[in-house]
Amino acid sequence: MISYARQTQEERPETPAPPVEEHIAPAPRVSVQAFCETVETAAAVQSAGEDRRLGKAHLKIQMGGMAAAIEAYRSAPTPNVIVLESDGRNDLLTGLDQLATVCDAGTRVIVIGRINDVMLYRELVRRGVSDYVLAPVGAIDVVRSICNLFSAPEAKAVGRIIAVVGAKGGVGASTISHNVAWAIARDLAMDAVVADLDLAFGTAGLDYNQDPPQGIADAVFSPDRVDTAFIDRLLSKCTDHLSLLAAPATLDRVYDFGTDAFDAVFDTLRSTMPCIVLDVPHQWSGWTKRALIGADDILIVAAPDLANLRNTKNLFDLLKAARPNDRPPLYCLNQVGIPKRPEIAAAEFAKAIESLPVVSIPFEPQIFGSAANNGQMIAEISANHKSIEMFLQIAQRLTGRSEAKKQKSSLLSPLIDKLRGK
Repeated sequence: MISYARQTQEERPETPAPPVEEHIAPAPRVSVQAFCETVETAAAVQSAGEDRRLGKAHLKIQMGGMAAAIEAYRSAPTPNVIVLESDGRNDLLTGLDQLATVCDAGTRVIVIGRINDVMLYRELVRRGVSDYVLAPVGAIDVVRSICNLFSAPEAKAVGRIIAVVGAKGGVGASTISHNVAWAIARDLAMDAVVADLDLAFGTAGLDYNQDPPQGIADAVFSPDRVDTAFIDRLLSKCTDHLSLLAAPATLDRVYDFGTDAFDAVFDTLRSTMPCIVLDVPHQWSGWTKRALIGADDILIVAAPDLANLRNTKNLFDLLKAARPNDRPPLYCLNQVGIPKRPEIAAAEFAKAIESLPVVSIPFEPQIFGSAANNGQMIAEISANHKSIEMFLQIAQRLTGRSEAKKQKSSLLSPLIDKLRGK
């Protein structure tokens, strides 16, 4: 018997349409070979292979279905995952029995079929099939099935990466990302980490009033040492739920990186932290593009002028094309209402982008300047400032979560609220 991964459930109800906020963890570096019978399924599998969540997987597609798979593995080792398309019941079960004689131990099998029958599903489970997907399938169905093989279904979903980038330099993207991360940690009660990717000029350490001796540069320049324990030593604790992976913000070395320089850091953070907020610098390189495309959700911060509109549109178009199975990026307008500055109205911005901004944050240099100079968040400067609600709205949209339920009030609540505000 092939030692495929087995599902514990005996019956599998029809899978409903995935919700907008569905989170599918990326697959590790595995080999996947698909044997299709129809060009439609082959096209769906091919599209799935281009999805960011299968970016590390090596995918090969062949036609011929079960018969081709049995013949191929008579003289070749089997991959980590085999995807088989079959339109018959008896032929499928007979074929699986034959495949078992030539299949290596540990290989996992996904079957794509057209028969919606519980008894058939039970037979497939007995033979060690990992998943049964009803045809016709879309790319996201294939992505979900393969990725779920490598994440425990009973485990709490971890590792949502949120990338925040400015459409133009100086629009306040770092300030927004740091305050949104604060809202995620404080108001949504999620453990989060801010990774400052601007190694030369990053401001996260200043904004959170932290000056750690080590940070993200130590991990990037020592990829062979990166593991959970190593990353934990580099994190600086800002609050009970918020940590910082700080940038050195020094110019004693040049920070030229390859495209995959941050992969080990991101993978390790995903495995331990529910939410990772990437403060992505405004530059265009292989690794910044990879960080944006590989993120689960993206926020673009833009000021209401023509250059920002053009850049936001370009980013939207590129990211939507590169991430066809993800929801589009979000964007917000910042520094709205600078005196005597001509601005593009939010409605015109939305018309060009074909999407409404999450929020429009007004230009208020007094409070934002005070927060920056004091190393504090806006919520620490003014607990009732209107921008705090905007940061929470962004946090909720990016994480797909509502505000954490508040405990019942007591006689000590006012005092506790005052202490929390400090």
